[in-house]
Amino acid sequence: MPRELRHPAARPGCRDCGGLGLVVARQDELAVARACACVGVCPLCQGTGLVASGESFRAPRRRCACQAVAQRARSFDAVGIPARHSDSTRASFVTSSKHQTAVQGAISRWLTEFDPGRENRGFVLYGEVGRGKTHLMVALLRELVLLHGVSARFVEFSHLLADLKAGFDAGRGAAELLDPLVRVEVLAIDELGKGRNTEFEATVVDELVSRRYNAMRPLLATTNYTPAPPTGRPVANAAEAQLGTAVLPTLADRVGDRVMSRLRETCDFVEVKGDDWRETSRGRRPRAGTR
Repeated sequence: MPRELRHPAARPGCRDCGGLGLVVARQDELAVARACACVGVCPLCQGTGLVASGESFRAPRRRCACQAVAQRARSFDAVGIPARHSDSTRASFVTSSKHQTAVQGAISRWLTEFDPGRENRGFVLYGEVGRGKTHLMVALLRELVLLHGVSARFVEFSHLLADLKAGFDAGRGAAELLDPLVRVEVLAIDELGKGRNTEFEATVVDELVSRRYNAMRPLLATTNYTPAPPTGRPVANAAEAQLGTAVLPTLADRVGDRVMSRLRETCDFVEVKGDDWRETSRGRRPRAGTR
């Protein structure tokens, strides 16, 4: 894992930024990074952005660490994290069971072992709606970008498909549209498998996953579908669903055997259980069947 970088002028132990010098706020639909109120004039460069690289008066100047922190803020803004998750951190993920504590541990180990200089495994967080999968993935992205300077992108699967389709309809090529998602060090896909399961969607996800596989760059994802073997029924029968006898599709049903094979080879599948956060956050008891 790359070393942590903190603003030289940040106040150690600041309650808002923890000494990082950056805080995350909401701006329109996205989460953005801004300088913390505790940050004053940089003691290293006195606000010039440059410091001497040696003792000599004639020593060449180099960029100050405070400028690198500012660059990380810009990199964070480019990730595309939804404003709703501006407060999602590992610390704010409340664990109420041994299972959730184990999931936290798995995320922490992945972060510790991540090395930009080698091939890294990805992971797929799966489980029922509202279990905190997106929260955990965003918390990880936040630390990767702000603390360690890793480039990342967050995309919601159905939004990604809509954006790509609009680009294709406008005459833009696949390379132009997919290259940024292939080049970024870490790509995080939220709600993998969501959509109408069309041939276009299958082609897009196959190309994206395959290109990142060949480039040996990790993929992170969340999904409501299990990694069980395919059922051959990519969409649940509506009548059976009403009776509670529906055979639910698996992730393999939704993304296809080829993509699923790539995911199994390069990702760890981590189940996220627990209460429905969307219910408990409203101060109500979770509905029956949401555990």
